[in-house]
Amino acid sequence: MDRRDFLKNSAGAGLSLAITDSVHQQVKAEKLQDRKALRIGFIGVGGRGTALLNTAFAAASIKVPAICDNQKAHAERAAAIVVKNGQPRPQLYTEGDYAYREMLKRDDLDAVIIATPWRWHVPMTVESMQQGTTAAVEVPCALSVEGCWELINTTEKTGVPFMMLENWSYRKDNLAVLNMVRAGLFGEIMHVHCAHSHDCIDHWFFDKKTGKDLWPAEYLIKYNRDQYPTHSVGPVLSWLDINCGDRFVSISSTATASRSINDHFLRRFGPDHPGTKRTYAQGDIVTSTIKTAQGKTVIVNYDMQMPRPYDNRWLLQGTHGVYNEQRDGVYLVDQSPKFHQWEPFKPYEEKYLHSWWKEGGLGTHGGVDGIQLKQFFEAVSHKNTLPLDIYDSVTMSVIVGLSGESISKGSVPIEFPDFTKGKWKTRAPHFAVEKKV
Repeated sequence: MDRRDFLKNSAGAGLSLAITDSVHQQVKAEKLQDRKALRIGFIGVGGRGTALLNTAFAAASIKVPAICDNQKAHAERAAAIVVKNGQPRPQLYTEGDYAYREMLKRDDLDAVIIATPWRWHVPMTVESMQQGTTAAVEVPCALSVEGCWELINTTEKTGVPFMMLENWSYRKDNLAVLNMVRAGLFGEIMHVHCAHSHDCIDHWFFDKKTGKDLWPAEYLIKYNRDQYPTHSVGPVLSWLDINCGDRFVSISSTATASRSINDHFLRRFGPDHPGTKRTYAQGDIVTSTIKTAQGKTVIVNYDMQMPRPYDNRWLLQGTHGVYNEQRDGVYLVDQSPKFHQWEPFKPYEEKYLHSWWKEGGLGTHGGVDGIQLKQFFEAVSHKNTLPLDIYDSVTMSVIVGLSGESISKGSVPIEFPDFTKGKWKTRAPHFAVEKKV
């Protein structure tokens, strides 16, 4: 039975997520371990997609038979990278916004990497799963509650998983903190603060030289919400065992007034620039408070338009100690050498170094992207559970839509969907679990 016949016949059987991995093992007719290289397609090869393509070649032995981008120049540039790595020129799909659909009909793709503008993440990931191909999609994987449920329902129906490429979960420091949490050094974790503080106004949202809108600009114009929560919350999910013994149950968000975008245009381009005069929905700072079923709290800050150096501001507090990323320090009850004084985190980072980092990082973002892709490729190759599973992916991403809803209703608490449908109570932690800590 080929993979499409299998999917067609099994779709009506009401497959449950409990058997997703075993079903996926039957989806591919040809055993991946019998081949030397995974066959990876790329959808979207702009700046981010091109970086992932280069990193993918460094992370694993792969083949790239197909590339899709609606800008032919981007696709040609990516094809040249493939050829430079000693492979045949890939087939290019560049005819319009929906060319990816033709590419996904191929039978020679083991997985696809999706690095396109946000609004395409759900339809492209859904189409990938419907065609029997595992997808790794850039962040966030969805922008709404409905989009998150569409992803969950599709993976239940098809038996094909997907994974969001939240790279900050793989950072060397964050994985060391995770090992420390699992070793019990902090006691029971009760509170976490996290943020994405990254001034992106003149390279993500608007052109630096002209102020012209780039594709993400429309979100600042139309919406007031945490537009980009996954870098903040990614590591927090595993620190708190979210969806594996605990879950987020509610979120309340508030936003400041919108001032910094107009001020940026005024300073850079003067009072007559259209960007100076325009009204933006997005507040300068969004602060969200998340409660968990086990009585823990998480504070999440969105801060992407005001002038400032980059920072994530992770702070983890437990009954036996505290970790502070900004101070690069820890304090542990009855262990730290001085009472109520910080000690350096670096020795702990080395002592609790995660095995994924034993050989160092690979590729972009300080080697984090290569670690992430390597783990993804290994999971696909051996048909194991993906490192960040479907629940991790949608739990991080749904904050976008929920925070906007809370703000629009006067910062009232909004119920957090239980995407696991109760399975969080019995699921064991799975992300980056070491055999020995």
